[in-house]
Amino acid sequence: MGKIILTGDRPTGKLHLGHYVGSLRRRVELQNAGDYDRMFVFMADVQALTDNADNPEKIRQNIIEVALDYLSAGLDPTKCTLYIQSQIPELAELTTYLMNIVSVSRVQRNPTVKTEVKMRGFEGDSIPLGFFCYPVSQAADIAAFKATTIPAGEDQNPMIELCRELVRRFNETYAPVLVEPKIMLPENATARRLPGTDGKEKMSKSLGNCIYLSDDKDTVWQKIRGMYTDPTHLNVSDPGHVEGNAVFTYLDAFSTDQDFADFWPEFKNLDELKAAYTAGGIGDMKCKKMLNNVINRMLDPIRERRHEYEQDIPEIYNILKKGSIEARETAAQTMDEVRKAMQIDYFNDAALIQQQAEKFRAK
Repeated sequence: MGKIILTGDRPTGKLHLGHYVGSLRRRVELQNAGDYDRMFVFMADVQALTDNADNPEKIRQNIIEVALDYLSAGLDPTKCTLYIQSQIPELAELTTYLMNIVSVSRVQRNPTVKTEVKMRGFEGDSIPLGFFCYPVSQAADIAAFKATTIPAGEDQNPMIELCRELVRRFNETYAPVLVEPKIMLPENATARRLPGTDGKEKMSKSLGNCIYLSDDKDTVWQKIRGMYTDPTHLNVSDPGHVEGNAVFTYLDAFSTDQDFADFWPEFKNLDELKAAYTAGGIGDMKCKKMLNNVINRMLDPIRERRHEYEQDIPEIYNILKKGSIEARETAAQTMDEVRKAMQIDYFNDAALIQQQAEKFRAK
């Protein structure tokens, strides 16, 4: 059994720092380390349509935006398979089969689903069935590729656990065909749930509190300058609080000792800055300027690569087409095993055909 990574994003908008620190940066590291046999990265357009069914153009336009973010962040189509979910019809078939072995109440208990429903303002019976069932679709996405490892943020833990349950139930009911995955959380605990620039919730496109990977320097500074800090830190001399302070949360997630050496040599590292800020005497604007330098240093090479890729958009679509064909071949192999396990591979079951032939000849 090979070691297989699978991960993806809903193409409802450009990717932001939350995506990058929560999963995308790690994907690139894992891809380049070469410790895994296969790596699949996909755009979950089917899942995006579950709550955007009346606006498919939104998804259509953002496919290329997410692809550009992937490539500019460092994903290499020669080392990983980039594909579009809707182009793999086997995923819809497996979703249907998995729906038969999970209850409505089990899906309803999923805390990630509860949070997403609340965020989108769905009430009672207004929840689209496709949206309600997308955890099952996600399980199919993973199981179809026999993925062993899912790099994701902490908020995805309940989804992965449901996938593991469905895989176990399928294997127990039919045959041991599918593989139970494990989540791979970001190594930096702070990065597991990066808050928005407003300090509330997590960074989310729908909440408008994001810094995007494609934002230019002026836009990044505008967003950082308006970030939530410490409401009790009214004067520079006042003692500050780093807990719940979005600027320090971001510095935790992104800054290095080298950043301090280059941009704020008064401090050797973030711990020293935190101590000084807590004691009083450090202004919020200085901290924001430091964060601005850190973020822009990180984003500069990503912006440069994105600009290069933007010059040949047809080639980006060609990369996605090739990846989708390759991904479908893998999913099709799994589905052959699934149908055999479920005894619905009628035309390939020579023993069944022979048995039926003898049965009716004996009449």
